[in-house]
Amino acid sequence: MTEAAHEPWLRRARSNLAIARTGKSTAVMLEDLCFEAQQAAEKALKALLLTRLERHLSVPPAIREVVELTDYAVQVHYPGDYYPVSEDEYPHAVVVAERVLDWATDQIHRQNRDAATTSDV
Repeated sequence: MTEAAHEPWLRRARSNLAIARTGKSTAVMLEDLCFEAQQAAEKALKALLLTRLERHLSVPPAIREVVELTDYAVQVHYPGDYYPVSEDEYPHAVVVAERVLDWATDQIHRQNRDAATTSDV
């Protein structure tokens, strides 16, 4: 049986929350615990949104490429040992982001038009 797309997000949210609950110690800063709490909430909301999105919309493969951008949020956001972004990756990341933003905007406008049409009846 294939795992539902939202399950990994919920697992990670639970993990982040467990870390946030560990409490402050001499080696752990409150800011880091709050970051874990924020991450738990964000991932839980992403799981919910993903579930709702897939139930109501067909998400085209070109839009699913958005997962490729996750590495930029994690690997290059903080200092560390990672591969630098290549000259080819940068324009592709922008294209994917533009595609997702345009698609999401179109879906929102469609939903608003449908809601306005329904309320006019």
